[in-house]
Amino acid sequence: MITELRTHLAERRVVRQRNRKLAHELASYSTPAERQELDAIMGRHTESEIAELEAVLNQQAATRAVHL
Repeated sequence: MITELRTHLAERRVVRQRNRKLAHELASYSTPAERQELDAIMGRHTESEIAELEAVLNQQAATRAVHL
């Protein structure tokens, strides 16, 4: 039971770290030209492939809108 809990917590930690890294990388596309480049890259993939990226980008846009 304790081992399972530790494993679960370790997995959640890895996922959170990965999500933070992804959010940081996507935030680096900050200029209009960089954003167009990102949109072009994402345009070559299916909606299911980029769903996670779009969710992060939408969250970042919402956060920016609140702080304006």
